[in-house]
Amino acid sequence: MQVGMIGLGKMGANMVRRIMAGGHSCVGYDVNSANVDKLVNEGAEGATSLKDFVAKLHSPRVVWCMVPAGELTEATVTAVAELLDSGDVIIDGGNSFYKDDVRRAALLAKKGIHYIDVGTSGGVWGVERGYCLMIGGANEAVSLLDPIFKTLAPGIGDIDPTPGRPSNSGTAEQGYIHCGPAGSGHFVKMIHNGIEYGMMMAYAEGFDIMRNADSENLPENLRFDLNLTDIAEVWRRGSVVSSWLLDLTATALIEDPELATYTGYVEDSGEGRWTVQAAIDEAVPAHVLTAALYARFRSRQQNTFSDKMISAMRKKFGGHIEKKLS
Repeated sequence: MQVGMIGLGKMGANMVRRIMAGGHSCVGYDVNSANVDKLVNEGAEGATSLKDFVAKLHSPRVVWCMVPAGELTEATVTAVAELLDSGDVIIDGGNSFYKDDVRRAALLAKKGIHYIDVGTSGGVWGVERGYCLMIGGANEAVSLLDPIFKTLAPGIGDIDPTPGRPSNSGTAEQGYIHCGPAGSGHFVKMIHNGIEYGMMMAYAEGFDIMRNADSENLPENLRFDLNLTDIAEVWRRGSVVSSWLLDLTATALIEDPELATYTGYVEDSGEGRWTVQAAIDEAVPAHVLTAALYARFRSRQQNTFSDKMISAMRKKFGGHIEKKLS
């Protein structure tokens, strides 16, 4: 199957590599021609403009957009839609706001163009581990692209099925799922990232407490000089708090036990705010997720070791480079 990818940065380029490794063909376009040239050298077909890009796609054309959410995604979807025909498909694999997906899908449907939103989790490691995909869109278009989703997803791997889960009950065990109509994929990914905020905050605060267990404010007989690197390692093995985030934390502590290369300035890319807003709209209490979001705001004024730990985790899973404190 052929896929066109617009946006060949960290995520887009690696997704192209995984798609090609699965036996599919890719046409790539990026405003940075060096990104295009790099993938052409690896077997992709390159394009020099959006018109050239669309011209090289077979009908029905499949266009996957992996550009930053917001105005750039909006402009890209609008521009490429002008060049497509009825029956073609546009996929937004970035972290767009789900209400924008609902609006875009309705607009594109008037031209007969299918719109699919795909919440994509896997970060810079996805090319090796696979990408967890949360998909929103019409059944017809999603079914058409199943071979691509299956290629990008991790597959069953060595994870045992959940006890009691019926066999052959869908694609979730493969690492991808059709959540519902347009917007639902990014809605689920939004909540996923909101939960991620809370998990990262819990790890960070816990390690900060252990780091300060030898504080001079404590009675001398109650002080502990703890090895955080070893604690992260032992928790990876058999502990109920083990996770990929903990794996990345352990790696960061091995490389820099004091996390001295981090300032602790923690950005948020939008999904945490949207998750909290959804909780408000639904009147659902979300104490942990809200507090984790506010902690990121506070980190931009003053920072702690826990903030440095969150920065380290973000860099490890997503390649996010923190801004410096002003």
